[in-house]
This record gives sequence, C-alpha cells and structure tokens, in this order.
Amino acid sequence: MSNKRNKVRQFLCGHRILRDVRQALLILLLAVFAVPITALAENEEERAAIYVQVPEDWENPCIWAWDEAGNNAFAAWPGGKLDTDTNNAGWYYTWIPAWADHVIINAKEGSVQTDELVLDGKNTWVTVEDAEKVQITTEKQTKGDIPEYVEKFTVHVKTDKSWENPCLWAWSAPDGKNVFDAWPGEALTPAENGWYEAEVPVWINSLIVNAKDGEIQTEDISIDPAEIWVTVEADGSYDFSYDDPDAEEVPDITVWVKTPENWDAPCLWAWSAPDGTNAFAAWPGEALEEDASGWLKKQVPGWINSVIVNSSEGSIQTADLSVEPGKDVWVVVNSPEDAVISYEAPEKEGNEEAVSKGGSETVQEPAAESSEGASAADTEDTRPAEIQKSSGVPVIIAVIIIVAAAVTAGVIIIRKKKQ
Repeated sequence: MSNKRNKVRQFLCGHRILRDVRQALLILLLAVFAVPITALAENEEERAAIYVQVPEDWENPCIWAWDEAGNNAFAAWPGGKLDTDTNNAGWYYTWIPAWADHVIINAKEGSVQTDELVLDGKNTWVTVEDAEKVQITTEKQTKGDIPEYVEKFTVHVKTDKSWENPCLWAWSAPDGKNVFDAWPGEALTPAENGWYEAEVPVWINSLIVNAKDGEIQTEDISIDPAEIWVTVEADGSYDFSYDDPDAEEVPDITVWVKTPENWDAPCLWAWSAPDGTNAFAAWPGEALEEDASGWLKKQVPGWINSVIVNSSEGSIQTADLSVEPGKDVWVVVNSPEDAVISYEAPEKEGNEEAVSKGGSETVQEPAAESSEGASAADTEDTRPAEIQKSSGVPVIIAVIIIVAAAVTAGVIIIRKKKQ
C-alpha cells in the first residue's frame, strides 16, 4: 500500500455539468478516505524511543516489550539490548514498536529486572533506582536530538576458548563508515551455549572478530545484512552461516481439520507464541487441502504451537487454539466459539465423540459469549496483533466503493442540501 496521500488539486465548480461534479466528488472521497489508510500503514511502523538509566551494577541492560494481547517485540528473553548514549552520560536508549506498551527493564542476562512497566506508546524516559523503584516520564530528560531509528540485526559469534574478551568491529565497505567509535569495537555479550552476540545496523556489510584488545583477529568478513552465526578458530580462521547451527530440526506436522459445511474456502493460520513467528506470510494463512479421508489438512512447521481456523477470507474464525509443538493434531470446528483439539484422529465427527474418545488428549477452547446475531463490534478479535491492525483496510476500501457508487445516484440530494 502506498504511503503517498492523494491530493485533490481542483475544487468543485457549481456551474460544471453533472458529470464533472460526480467526478470531482469521487476524487474528493478517495482523498478523504486515503488519510486513514495512510495513517494505518504508518502506525504499523511507528516506534517509540525509550531512554533508560539503571544502577551502576546493572551490566548489559536490556528491554523486554509486549502488548496486552501477548505479542512480543523481541524473539527471546531478555529482549533488545540498550545502546549507550554517548552524548548523555549514564543513559541508554533503544527504539521499540509503539504498540509494545508493556516493558521490563533488565540486566545481567535477565537476572535482575524491574516489574512490568506500562507505557503509552510515546518517547519515554525511565529511571531505575533499583528493581522496585522506577520513575517514568514522557518529558525529555536528555540533551540533544534523539538518535534516529536504525533497523538492526544480530551477529552471533563463537570463538576458541583462547580468545579472551572477544569484540566485534563492523563497517560499510567501500565507503568505510564505521559502527563503533574506535578499534577494537564493541565487546560481544555472552549468550547461551558458548555464543556471544551483538546488534549492528543493516547498512553494514563487513566485520572483524577480534580478541585480547585487538591483538588477534579474523580477516575482513564480507556479509549480507541478515542475522548471522560466525565461528572462529584459534588461528583466526572462520566460518559463518545464516542458519543457527545449534538449532534442532523439527519435522513438519499435519493439522487435520473439519469445519461446518457452510464455511467457505477454509484456511489455516499458524504461529509460535509468545514470540509471534508466523508460519505463513499473510492473513488468513493458506487454504486447507481436501484429503480422501474426508478431512481437510495442511502441513506446517513442527515448531508452531498456535493455530486459527478461519473462513470467508478470514471474516469467520475460531479463537486462538493452543497446540503441542511437533505433534500432528486434529481440530473439529463446530462453530467459531467451539473447537475441539485431539492428538489422535477422532473416530466420529462432532464435539461429544471427540471429547469422549479414550486414549487421546483433547482440549476444548473456552467458549466466548454466543456470537449468533451479534455485530462485529460485539465480537472480540483474537487474531494476532498485526492482523488486527491491518483488518480495517478492506472495510475502508469497501466503504469507499459504496460511497463512490452512491455519488452518482445521490448527487442531486447533495446539491439540494447546499441550497
């Protein structure tokens, strides 16, 4: 969707013929309705700067952020690393999505932390005196301009044990723009399983891993701006991969589904909670495929732990259904509020048979209030946050089409109101 707003550069003229009036009104309607669409696209990318002061012994401070629905801004605890503000001593900062209005400030690999802090989606300054005493304000507490947001990615590094206190040097070639102020760069932060890590801006394409205050180092390593794992041997030789070498391969699973007969073109949406990694690129997911057994099915990655079955391009859907990773699962959808989960194929159709079947673990989602006869405003939207944020666009477009169609028939009424 383009972020450029349509601008109406000509005004209506009462002396033009009826056709010209209709055309001008249509242009005006499109321009007016383009504003909320544009705002929606911008809001999806809106971020807030978070400045933080922590006690001196809070090493490597990080921020964990999420929203009321449980969508996380970062993939794993302890969250995003806070950068030092060289222009304001004692302050750290980062950018988080504006929708992530619940945060925890933590340090020492998450071993010390504040309680949950609720923000309002604006630039915020947080002073942490200790784990229980925190002050929050939206009034600027630092000097100078707030640094612009720059997208970053993570560099994971594992070095030979002889490489003490490894650091990362990163830059853009051939222009020579450096990320860090001085050699040997930034000390890598210890992570799990012997790895170290650091975050760097996406504009870099070269890095060096070094140790012992830069006395030993790798050669220049040319990379693509994407999360990367670099392994360094004692002699400085290295290898790297864009896939986590320690990641366990989880085989795909099959989700088997039965839906009500009146559900048109049923689809499956699947993801991992709470990190929010989606199996499919966009809502409503991918179409369920027919199987000779009479079930619908879809193969999905084995790491997913949440699914939604939906219909009619996502306008009808179940609640979020929690499933066990790595297991084939059977879902019997009796209605949007009533879905039954089993890890063995139910012998019979229907809710009662599935629940009573021996030897299978079944889960029935708690039913919300009946939506029969309820309006869209009365029904809770349980889709992932990014889906909810985008779901208004088709409605707006539909309104534009309806109103535009009405212009032709109703232009005389509009003119009468101006008299």
